[in-house]
Amino acid sequence: MLDLHRLVLLRELAARGTLAAVAEAMDFSPSTVSQQLSMLEKETGMTLLRKAGRGVQLTPQADVLVEATERLLDIVERTEAELQASLTTVRGRVRVAVFQSAALALMPGALRTMSALSPDVRIEMVQREPEQALRETWTRDFDMVVAEQYPAHASPWLAGLDRRVLTTDAIRLALPPVETALRPVTNLDDVRGTPWVMEPRGTASRHFSEQMCRSAGFEPDVRYETADLQAQIRLVESGNAVGLMPDLVWTGRTTTCRLVDLPGLPRRTIFTAQRAASLASPAVRMFRQTLEQAAEALAAQDATPGDGTGAGAGTRSGAPSQ
Repeated sequence: MLDLHRLVLLRELAARGTLAAVAEAMDFSPSTVSQQLSMLEKETGMTLLRKAGRGVQLTPQADVLVEATERLLDIVERTEAELQASLTTVRGRVRVAVFQSAALALMPGALRTMSALSPDVRIEMVQREPEQALRETWTRDFDMVVAEQYPAHASPWLAGLDRRVLTTDAIRLALPPVETALRPVTNLDDVRGTPWVMEPRGTASRHFSEQMCRSAGFEPDVRYETADLQAQIRLVESGNAVGLMPDLVWTGRTTTCRLVDLPGLPRRTIFTAQRAASLASPAVRMFRQTLEQAAEALAAQDATPGDGTGAGAGTRSGAPSQ
């Protein structure tokens, strides 16, 4: 009989690409992983791995086992969810990966609500870049991910993940306050040659920001690069840079930034994703619903004029006041 633990290691290798990555994820040494996979080859009587440069490549027979292992893991996960659903109380653990602005704007309220409604549910949160978190949810490192998608930059679609839109928010040009501005700026066309702050290369927001600038006819002078949006805001507020900011970053705070609508009024989509096999899990389902309620409440608050919080704290017009 095939050993399920060794099948899982083979599946991890297919998902993560290298023995070192499998060893790190499973808390083993690379030699232990290699030994276990060699034993799986003996059990099957087939060659499952071939050397490919410095790494290894799965054979067609290994691919058959990986697909079967995926189905087995889905069955186990569905069974666990059904067992939890048979209880009279909601309990368990939910591991969720979120990106920074969602962690700041949505998670505090959702966590308070979950604590009040279901104190037996343990929520564990880790901050991750959305594309990485999507893949890690697919590989079962997390139960759920809160991710983002920018216009014209689709997030990866991974088989077996169930997506649901949480909310959308506008993306605007953030300018320094008048008294600290490096130069007079009224719209996107005026910031050619102005220092920019953006997220690192390879991120969806960086791709979107660069494309907006190029569509306006210039290459942005990116002098500052950080994934920390709070650091980006401080650089803009202090007059050292301009940047493109989604409205969610202004939740719960005021700002001296001047906010200008972009051509086409682009919006970012924020969504949750979880494995379809876990849809019956009461704890995961409840937390997803709690996040949706938090997003609805936030949207209603943002739609209320003069509340003194959110993006309304800055100037939100095509031509900011001077």
